[in-house]
Amino acid sequence: MKTTWVSDHKGLQRVNNKLDIKGIPHINNLGEDLTSGVRLIQLLEIIGDTPLGRYNQNPKMRIQKVENVNKALEFMRLRNLQLTNIGAEGSCIRDYDIVDVNFKLILGMIWTIILRFTIDDINQEGLTAREGLLLWCQRKTAPYDDVNVRDFTYSWTDGLAFCALIHRHRPDLLDYHALDKSDRHGNTSLAFDVAEQHLGIPKLLDVEDVCDIQKPDERSVMTYVAEYFHAFSALDKVETAGRRVAQFAEMMASVWDMQSDYERRVLALMDVVDGKQKEWKGTSFSDSYLEAKQKSAEFTTYKNTDKRTWVAEKQDVDTLLGNIQTKLKTYNLAPYVPPSGLSLADLDKNWNGLLGSEANYHRSINGKIREIKENLRKSYANAANDFQKQLNALALELAKLDGDLDIQLNTVQKITGKLQPLQSSLQKIDDLDRQCEEANTEENDYTIYSVEDLSFELSLVQKAVQKKSAFIENQIVSRNMTNLTPAQLEEFESTFRYFDKDNSNSLSPPELSAAMASLGLFYEDREFDKIFSQVAEDQDKASFEQFIRYMVSVTEDKATPEQLCQSFRAVAGDKPYVTEMDLKMCMVPVPVIDTLKQTMPKSQDGYDYTAWVNSVFK
Repeated sequence: MKTTWVSDHKGLQRVNNKLDIKGIPHINNLGEDLTSGVRLIQLLEIIGDTPLGRYNQNPKMRIQKVENVNKALEFMRLRNLQLTNIGAEGSCIRDYDIVDVNFKLILGMIWTIILRFTIDDINQEGLTAREGLLLWCQRKTAPYDDVNVRDFTYSWTDGLAFCALIHRHRPDLLDYHALDKSDRHGNTSLAFDVAEQHLGIPKLLDVEDVCDIQKPDERSVMTYVAEYFHAFSALDKVETAGRRVAQFAEMMASVWDMQSDYERRVLALMDVVDGKQKEWKGTSFSDSYLEAKQKSAEFTTYKNTDKRTWVAEKQDVDTLLGNIQTKLKTYNLAPYVPPSGLSLADLDKNWNGLLGSEANYHRSINGKIREIKENLRKSYANAANDFQKQLNALALELAKLDGDLDIQLNTVQKITGKLQPLQSSLQKIDDLDRQCEEANTEENDYTIYSVEDLSFELSLVQKAVQKKSAFIENQIVSRNMTNLTPAQLEEFESTFRYFDKDNSNSLSPPELSAAMASLGLFYEDREFDKIFSQVAEDQDKASFEQFIRYMVSVTEDKATPEQLCQSFRAVAGDKPYVTEMDLKMCMVPVPVIDTLKQTMPKSQDGYDYTAWVNSVFK
């Protein structure tokens, strides 16, 4: 191992550079320049940046030199400089070793100083000098698959680690990838030559010291590698500065992205909020309940979808702005001021406008629904009340009919003409009622009439008009039958009405057969069919007028007391009295039987029809 590193070693030069600070002569001869202890104390005062106190600046005597050296060694011990095991035999340096020029121990001490002040200033992530330098080497050679720096001995024996350090920082000086990886001596020699010629790093090691020794000297390799660190430190500083600039630029870019994102999202949120308010402001309401309910449903959907999305977005935007300001504050940068109109205060103002519009729109919908409901109640009530009023007027007009039959019939026909529009009105009322049901307005304080009530009363008036019309028409027919007595007309009319079950003012074949039987006219089926065809004039039913004409034809000249008594006698089975059972067996209508029971005088076993007939005829 060569020893010239002591004199031409860059670390020693750095020591001398320290002496230059105060104009102190360099250490050129270790024996002569350090033996008095003066130069050593001066060096330590500069390096330690602390005065060591009074010492002999021009010692002549050995004891004075020993005192100076002791002061220097004590200072080194106080500063935790390792002074043990520094010699070849692992000795601890003593004052007389320096005064008496123990060259090996002095070399160890100088190595300790160089290690502390030339290598120890290498710091990577707070590690020790050796560990820091090793970490630096590992990081710089990491991209090279053939290099694996684990220590300062075996890892350097193939020369590739030296070449990798040079290539990593100055790829223009050698082509690492063109190297013969198996040429240990050639690679090491190339690295030493390039380092000396282009980087100013002296050849502190011989190729043989690295390649041909089983384990190279760790201190020598570490000292030499430290020269690479210092040689490339400027480049590393530039790289660090570039990395710092890049990191700051990336940080600022992320801040700008966050700011841009904030502004974009605030603007978008304010736009949709403004759009929704304009939509509500431009909304017009019709009088349709279904349309109003549709708008209410749409408003509910808005609250459950768009509104919730916007609330979440507003919170995210608030958080985003806080993150921007926190990030800027972390790097001591000026706070971010959003553009005019895009601040949180502007967003809050916009949002409060939405909340106000939202409340007004909701009230408008609810108010319109209440208004529509109230109008529906009133519309239905007005229509129902007016309908009932018209029904009452028609019923009253019908009840007041009197006087000439032809005039009455004409009035009834006019009333009939008024009933048809009422049917259409009832349909409209039913439609209003359906709308009320859809609007859930079952209660209505404006009327007591339901559609069912009005329909029922309309049917009553229709039937009353129909019956009145039939009655008047029948009376006119009866009036024209001059050869019938009033009693006969009344009997025939009451019988007709009784058997006219469907109020059609006509009798079907079965109805006519029953009516004739009740009047004492019995026919065989074949005979009756012939008679019905004759009476109804080949129609399906016989009208009242046709019935009366037939009855006139069969009763003409037979309405004498004798004839009537003869009829009763036939019904009574030749008894002088007639019973209720006799009348029922002859199909006399029950109302007629009830009338006869009330007017005929009673006998011991029934009713005296002879006395009754004599009483009703003059």
